[in-house]
Amino acid sequence: VALADKLETLVGLFGIGQLPTGDKDPFALRRHALGVIRILIEKNLPLELPALIAAVVPVFGELITNPSQPLLTFMADRLAVSLRDQGYSAQEVDAVLALSPARLGDVPRRLEAVRAFAALPEAASLAAANKRVGNILKKVEGEVPGAVDAALFKEAAEAALFEALQVAAPKAHAAFEAGDYTGSLLALAVLKAPVDAFFDGVMVNADDPALKANRLGLLSTLHAAMNRVADLSRLAA
Repeated sequence: VALADKLETLVGLFGIGQLPTGDKDPFALRRHALGVIRILIEKNLPLELPALIAAVVPVFGELITNPSQPLLTFMADRLAVSLRDQGYSAQEVDAVLALSPARLGDVPRRLEAVRAFAALPEAASLAAANKRVGNILKKVEGEVPGAVDAALFKEAAEAALFEALQVAAPKAHAAFEAGDYTGSLLALAVLKAPVDAFFDGVMVNADDPALKANRLGLLSTLHAAMNRVADLSRLAA
C-alpha cells in the first residue's frame, strides 16, 4: 500500500510538471522517491520499476502527460545519491546504474559483485579494454555483426580470444542467470591475457571487409559477455 501511494504521488505530480527544483520540494517528492527505492531494495521485491510506473500512468487518464522517462531519471539520481551515502564509490555506482537495472532489489548484489571484481589484479586491464571495445563499437556504421566465423581467423590472438570466450562466457552467463553476480564477473578474469594479446597483435579495422566484420563481431561478443552485471568501462581510470 505504501509503495502504491508513493508511486501515485510521484506519477501524478510529475505528470502535471510539478518537479522539484533546486532546494525546493514542496511535495516531498525526493522523500517519496527514496521511500519507493528503499521498499524495493530492502524487501528485495520481484518488481521492476519501469513496469510499476507504467502501471500507474493510466490511472490518471488524460489528466497528465506521461512522465515515465523524467521520473525514471529522477529515481536513478535519487538512487545514486543514496548508494553513495551508503559508502559505495562513484565508480561502483556508475558502473551498476549505467545499465539502468529495472529490478532495484538486484542493485546491492550487483554493487558487491563490482567491488569484488575491482579487487582482482586483472580488473584494471579488463576495464580499460572494455572501454576501448565500447569506443570501437560506437564508431561502427550500421549494425555490428552478431556472428563470429572461426574459419576467418588469420591471427593466433583472435582465435585464442574466441576460444577463451567459449569457456568463460557460458560460465559467466550461468552464474548471472542464477543470480550469482559476483561469480559472473569473477568468471571473466581469465580473459585478461587473451584480450591483451588481441589488442597487441590484431588490427580490428582490416582492409578485408569480411575480416573486419568478423573481428567486430568477436569484440561485440566480448562486450556483451562483460557487461551484463555492470558497465565495467566505468571502472577504467
